[in-house]
Amino acid sequence: MNILIEDADSLKFFLGEGRWTKNAVEGKRYAGTALALKAAKQEPVGKFNIVGYIGENKQFINLDHGRGKGPAEIPA
Repeated sequence: MNILIEDADSLKFFLGEGRWTKNAVEGKRYAGTALALKAAKQEPVGKFNIVGYIGENKQFINLDHGRGKGPAEIPA
């Protein structure tokens, strides 16, 4: 299983250096959920998900979520 950071709004996966992709296979892989969570909190993204991706059957598993350093949402 690959552990990835997913932008909760755009559903794109973190590549590194502020870049994102729609392709989960290209996303930066993390050795554990805690490392991915720590990294995601430092990125200029709003809400994010930490997901496990199983490439054999293209299945996603939500592992955690949070907020990065992106702009706060303004309630409507």
